[in-house]
Amino acid sequence: MKKTIILALLICAAAHSLMASGQASGPKAAQALELKPFRLGHLNSTAHLLAFVAREEGFFAEEGLDAELTQFTSAAELAAGLESEKLDVAFIGSVPIVTFQSTGHDLTIFGGAMTNGHGYVIKSELVPPGYKEGDIGILRGKNVATVKNSVQDYELLVLLRNNNLVVGRDVNVVYFNSQTEAYNALQNREIDAVSVYSPYASRARSEGHTVVYYCNEKSEFHDQPCCRQVAYTPVLKAKPELFLAAERALIKAYKFSQENRDKTITDVNKYIPLDRALVEYEVYGGHSVSSPDPDKRAMKTLKEGVVAIGYTNDYDIDALYNTSIYKSALEELLRANPDDAVYKSLQVHFKRFE
Repeated sequence: MKKTIILALLICAAAHSLMASGQASGPKAAQALELKPFRLGHLNSTAHLLAFVAREEGFFAEEGLDAELTQFTSAAELAAGLESEKLDVAFIGSVPIVTFQSTGHDLTIFGGAMTNGHGYVIKSELVPPGYKEGDIGILRGKNVATVKNSVQDYELLVLLRNNNLVVGRDVNVVYFNSQTEAYNALQNREIDAVSVYSPYASRARSEGHTVVYYCNEKSEFHDQPCCRQVAYTPVLKAKPELFLAAERALIKAYKFSQENRDKTITDVNKYIPLDRALVEYEVYGGHSVSSPDPDKRAMKTLKEGVVAIGYTNDYDIDALYNTSIYKSALEELLRANPDDAVYKSLQVHFKRFE
């Protein structure tokens, strides 16, 4: 009898020791294991809040990833980081990734980051009395700064065409290498207006400039995809579990952003050092949505528009689009949380727009 009791105690002690050493399941166990390096590239934009929240709230770590976030200045730099395998994932603008793919870059879209969120601003001294936001005619005769190979440039060309304004005759477009360079050019006397992505519109308003338009207010750009989650295709195929773990973390970050407004603003503010009220407006002001959904249907529509306006040649976007990673990650989270309203809403959206 004593031997039986002693044996039982030894078994219990052994089990407790295993649990304490990190053999248990769940997030705590993931933190006890050695984390895998994970490198993500982003721009100086509130649009990339999913990565910021996933890093600051520990969702990457929960999924076994030691996330390193690095800010870049342009889509071209981000693409180069992927192709040199210095980055695992990059958040790249929708138009740049289309042009990269169409010219032979082996880069695959596998998730989303933001929808809408762009526009143009103009110096307030050039705004006539009674001007109503959204009137593109205000750009007639103006020098407009923007970034070549960007969603902002594409949208401008579409709106100028739709309003019978011709580049070079009615509007002079001046190109810069990055959004930062384009925005800073607004300080020059020669530049009248400039393209913006989040959070530059809010920054411009705080500095006394006037918004010409937000793209979400234009019927041409309803649910216009902005930044996408992108990977170098050979790496994506070789390490599917790495990207599945990253996607789970980003989906968790989306859920957090929907349920924890103040802390989300704090997390974003750490990476985008702008007045807190401006960050809040950019994230929750209604001009953009930061979602991890790949939005393949919307991207195919955008690609067709980019080709139609002559921005690039046509190509098969299906060959460089992977929705299975997002689908699997979301299904795993739903199996563990079948009644979660946020995850269920994401699933409804995905099934509708896959």
